[in-house]
Amino acid sequence: MIFTPAEISGAFYITLEPRTDDRGYFRRMFCQDEFTKAGINFHMVQINQAFTKAKGVLRGLHWQVPPKGEAKVFQCLKGKIFDVIADVRPKSPTFGEWIGTILDEDDPKLLYIPEELAHGYITLSENCQVSYMVSEFYAPQYEKGMRWNDPFFKIKWPISPTFLSEKDANFIDFKI
Repeated sequence: MIFTPAEISGAFYITLEPRTDDRGYFRRMFCQDEFTKAGINFHMVQINQAFTKAKGVLRGLHWQVPPKGEAKVFQCLKGKIFDVIADVRPKSPTFGEWIGTILDEDDPKLLYIPEELAHGYITLSENCQVSYMVSEFYAPQYEKGMRWNDPFFKIKWPISPTFLSEKDANFIDFKI
């Protein structure tokens, strides 16, 4: 595993290093020792998977606040997505910034998302499947969200969404 710091404080791109032979490949998805060596304090409590049938479906942007802050290790297993994280931490050196990255089945890359970063993605192909490990159990009373087109962040999505959940569509403007 190769850990490369992302442009948002505390976030990392994680490149998986496949071992290949005539049978195919093997690649490690998670190793506590390697995360610890990279300075990432991540302890997984749950693994989630989502499947989206249509192109243009936008999920997010969500995060959980303390004491139930939730870090994630996110991957696209099938299809192609544009994954976004936005720094909503007022004391962070990258507060107010966002990054977007393509995650797809052909590039075995993971994205480590620290606690208290807003996260969302839009599907760029049909039949997308994502998987993500989380450091905290879902706690709806600690969940926050913001609209995909929030005027404070001005996220530049590569395509316009064709579908949003009612919850995601009704988030209010981000407030500090």
